[in-house]
Amino acid sequence: MSTTLVLLSDTHLPKRAKDLPAELWADIDAADLVVHAGDWVDLATVDLLRARSRDLLAVRGNNDLGFEDHLPLVATRRIESLRFAVVHETGPATGRERRAEADHPDVDVLVFGHSHIPWASTAPNGMRLLNPGSPTDRRRQPDHTWMRCEVDGSDLSVTLVRRAPGADGVRLVASPEES
Repeated sequence: MSTTLVLLSDTHLPKRAKDLPAELWADIDAADLVVHAGDWVDLATVDLLRARSRDLLAVRGNNDLGFEDHLPLVATRRIESLRFAVVHETGPATGRERRAEADHPDVDVLVFGHSHIPWASTAPNGMRLLNPGSPTDRRRQPDHTWMRCEVDGSDLSVTLVRRAPGADGVRLVASPEES
């Protein structure tokens, strides 16, 4: 039996948007686990996602002032055979995989945010690094994004979900490394 996940980050509600996209809410409703890599901005959004999700693994980001009693800076969980860690920031893109290996040596999958730029790579030790981007604040990106994942034992499949601004519906990128 596999475990379905939704990865999101940098929601910045209600500053960047009033709500999450309807397609993301549908993904959240269907997922076994929702993973949020910080920059919520509003504790009401944390409460709403906790109430709506079957399970939530989340951290606070650099814009989450006053969240210290509510969310950690690092969250970890074993999901089937994979060891996941969630953080908000990993530093500059250059050298990210080596830093992640050094900072999280016992992790198979590192989920992070902060840049609002989707990222999927593999470190030399095999660790997967995943940044879902932002579903509400695309910055220099063409689309709002999040990720759908499925864990089956030690196998991880990742799909990048892209939603154009003002569009109804989404485009799926089955291999985010190629997006």
